[in-house]
Amino acid sequence: MPEPDRALSHIKVIDLCRARSGPTCVRQLSEMGAQVIKVEALVSDDDGTGVRHSFDFQNVHPNKRSLTLNLKHPEGRDILLRMVPEADVVVENFRPDVKFRLGIDYETLSKLNPRLVYGSISGFGQTGPYRDRPGLDQIAQGLSGLMTVNGEPGRGPMRVGLPVADLTAGFMLAHGIVCALLERERSGRGQWVHTSLLQANIRLMEFQAARYLIAGEVPGQAGNYHPISEPTGVYRASDGSLIIQAGGQTMFRRLCEALEAPELAADPRFVDGKTRLKHRPELTIEIEKCLASRTSDEWVQRLREFGVPAGLVLNVEQCFDNEQVKTLPMVWEVDHPSLGKEKLLGPGVQMERTPPRICSPAPEHGQHTDEVLTELGFSAAEIARLHKEEVV
Repeated sequence: MPEPDRALSHIKVIDLCRARSGPTCVRQLSEMGAQVIKVEALVSDDDGTGVRHSFDFQNVHPNKRSLTLNLKHPEGRDILLRMVPEADVVVENFRPDVKFRLGIDYETLSKLNPRLVYGSISGFGQTGPYRDRPGLDQIAQGLSGLMTVNGEPGRGPMRVGLPVADLTAGFMLAHGIVCALLERERSGRGQWVHTSLLQANIRLMEFQAARYLIAGEVPGQAGNYHPISEPTGVYRASDGSLIIQAGGQTMFRRLCEALEAPELAADPRFVDGKTRLKHRPELTIEIEKCLASRTSDEWVQRLREFGVPAGLVLNVEQCFDNEQVKTLPMVWEVDHPSLGKEKLLGPGVQMERTPPRICSPAPEHGQHTDEVLTELGFSAAEIARLHKEEVV
């Protein structure tokens, strides 16, 4: 049932997605209250985020109802078309040609509902020579230049330890869909909104891409250090590592004071940002000589007293045990009918009046099929026949 205290509680979404990018988009909408029907194939299998009860699947698909539907069967397609007039949003991440072969593309569906917002994610885009290639996260990481700026110099290309192309494409599509819904209030018309793993990941390159486009520089790898700001990076203390960001002149002088090494600020090798960047290895050695006298915790506290931004390097367990993280709504508990209590990752944004929520676990395969069909006006006898004939 819709919850009127959430921002998108009036929005109905048909989710045709598999894997991660599309479901990431839909998850953002569902957290804001959108009513989501997840349309699934008749056979439940690994959809790219693991089997249904895996941690990955459970985390990607909360707040949804599941309808099984054979879209290759004429009656299955007809059921989807019957849902479209009442929907606000359809989201899919098929290869570009699949939606046309199934007859569920934007042009077709918009004739049934001109107000429909249709969201698509592909690997490389809806046009172009790579259009029909299978697009996966790491391939997009490679093509976008990301792997050549990630990792340590001389070690070769390095993938990011997260599916950043999938996630960024999902976030960007959700943003585009909400913008289209807002524009619809003015025009009364929906539209096709689409992105790709490649487009989203190039956009994620941000200032590294701007270095090339504006300054003509081809950025390389900088490891744990900032590509152009020095000193900014990960440094060793007596018991582990900490992050220090002291790239500007004022911050660097404060760092030298905190380290009780004022001579570093006067050293010709380190007098400004350009010279410090040129002599980064030498400056790193000098900083770590000083840091060896205290623990990382002690240094974070001391640097804070001197107004120098610094922080600890935590693993995931330590992150969720951190005193500041515990004040954020980043862990939500839901009750799963067979798995019991689950801890899911919380939303990435807070809204004070209409807060996002995770209200229900990922649905079981086809859990709501009969419920949704009944809402569409099918009788019990018709529903039984649809099951028997493997339409649903």
